[in-house]
Amino acid sequence: MLSVSIERSLDEVYDFMAQPESFSRWASGLGKPLGNEGGVWRFEGEVGPVRIRFTERNAYGVLDHYVELADGSEVYVPMRVISNGAGAEVQFTLFRVTGMSEERFVADGEWVMRDLGRLREVLEAGGWMSSRVS
Repeated sequence: MLSVSIERSLDEVYDFMAQPESFSRWASGLGKPLGNEGGVWRFEGEVGPVRIRFTERNAYGVLDHYVELADGSEVYVPMRVISNGAGAEVQFTLFRVTGMSEERFVADGEWVMRDLGRLREVLEAGGWMSSRVS
């Protein structure tokens, strides 16, 4: 599990992250949102469009999502926002996919940590509040 502490309330962090459009502001593997078909969102990915199914908004801080790979298989990505005093903790579980090398798994973990650091920067800067994604 990878995590980052953010000096914003759980509600602020969750409200921002529960909007699929917000992922393009901090998750470097996703480009701009290309649209959605119900609960499935399309984003510009590194090697073409990426399809992601997000968990519906809930009262538990759950932000799980499923990423559809080029071969049609899906990768489950558990993600949570939990209270951490006056702030919040974002927890991201990274699973090693069958056939993935140790080097690739380590690199993916480093990438996720960079993205979580960017998420912290965006949220703690506060500018996102005046230009909220709707």
